[in-house]
Amino acid sequence: MMGAGLSGIGAGYHVQTECADRSYVILEARSAIGGTWDLFRYPGIRSDSDMFTLGYGFRPWTGAKAIADGASIRDYIRETARTFGIDRHIRYGHRIRSAAWSSADAVWTVEVDTPEGARTFTCAFFLACSGYYDYARGHTPIFAGVDSFAGRIVHPQFWPADLDVSGKRVVVIGSGATAVTLVPALAEKGAHVTMLQRSPSYVVAMPAEDIFAQRMRAWLPARLAHRVIRARSILVQMAFYRLARWRPAATRTKIAAMAQARLGPDYDVATHFTPRYDPWDQRMCLVPDGDLFKAIKADKAAVATDRVARFTRDGVALESGVELPADIIVTATGLEILLLGGITLSVDGEAVDLATCYSYKGVMFSDVPNLALVFGYTNASWTLRADLASGYVCRLLNTMRRRGMRQVTPRLGATPVSPLPFVDFTSGYIARAAGKLPTQADRRPWRMRHNYVADMLGLRFGQIDRELEFSNPN
Repeated sequence: MMGAGLSGIGAGYHVQTECADRSYVILEARSAIGGTWDLFRYPGIRSDSDMFTLGYGFRPWTGAKAIADGASIRDYIRETARTFGIDRHIRYGHRIRSAAWSSADAVWTVEVDTPEGARTFTCAFFLACSGYYDYARGHTPIFAGVDSFAGRIVHPQFWPADLDVSGKRVVVIGSGATAVTLVPALAEKGAHVTMLQRSPSYVVAMPAEDIFAQRMRAWLPARLAHRVIRARSILVQMAFYRLARWRPAATRTKIAAMAQARLGPDYDVATHFTPRYDPWDQRMCLVPDGDLFKAIKADKAAVATDRVARFTRDGVALESGVELPADIIVTATGLEILLLGGITLSVDGEAVDLATCYSYKGVMFSDVPNLALVFGYTNASWTLRADLASGYVCRLLNTMRRRGMRQVTPRLGATPVSPLPFVDFTSGYIARAAGKLPTQADRRPWRMRHNYVADMLGLRFGQIDRELEFSNPN
């Protein structure tokens, strides 16, 4: 397996629990467990989904906060790995360079850079739990005049431990989850912050602590309480998403009204918190206890909706002619998509470009044997689908064992399909990666439904043979 983050530790649990006759190893390029939650260290880093669903189904989240800080999530992942002995299967500092499948041998040969030098591993099935973005670089647009700025420029993905923002003027460029997290956190540290956005995002306040969860924990046995809380959170997420897609205009109006109530009747919500796109065309931003709105109302933070003309010596000049003074500029401008950590893939000597493949059930790829990618939800908690995907891989491995087959390959067959985007989002990081991502098709099982109940039925209980080719008998 590739990656010891949230998905990788979950996958390790599923494999050792549901495929006890299989051995596994987790190759982790970095020196620590946690993935995203160990990499990102910027102020305020936290979950953008409730922890009852971002946490594992097999290990309840017991923290008081439904929206948890990054350090708590990192500790939760590490404790899960220790509790179930998954940490004993991790090899740190093992960066995978390439993976080559041989049908003759029914194995992947995996070339790895390690602290001791290059090594080769072989495996019968390759499970990638490496996330979807590049850990080595974030996205920063080319801004005119950047070299003239006299202050410090920081990308959140590489936050300096020595950065003191107290008493400083900080401009955060961006409007996504990272930006709306950073702004109140920097304001709390004594900075005066301006969030500079080219266009607004949907921002929804959510209680940091869930009263319903607290009551269930007090009234019910722990295991039952976890199931009730998790089920309720899943249903609320699904209902909100479906309502937003069914009634986008009404949802837009309601979200704007909630922001107006937080910010006061005179605040220009139409300009700063009303996007041009419909709800869930891009991922929504959650702010625990409305912390962003509180910082703005207390005059510790401000929002500017404009375009950058250029950086100046003392700040950022906008196309409107206004100049925002800054001592520090934070470019919260997004991620760079990178599937499977950018490794080189080949099948029987032929190079594989995943951008030319169709995604099978959002887990495997057309004509690529014995390889799966754990990819979570974009419209709900990542872990919900990650758990289903790992469970599906285990189900597939057990089916192969029972049938005495060593190879399984998704095949499109002769039925024509129409291509669809892998991720149905208009977000900048998705648009930039359009040519790098696999394709979906207009029919199942080649389409991700982004619906937990439908995916649970399909991945956990659905027909296992559908458009899969089992081959290479023992």
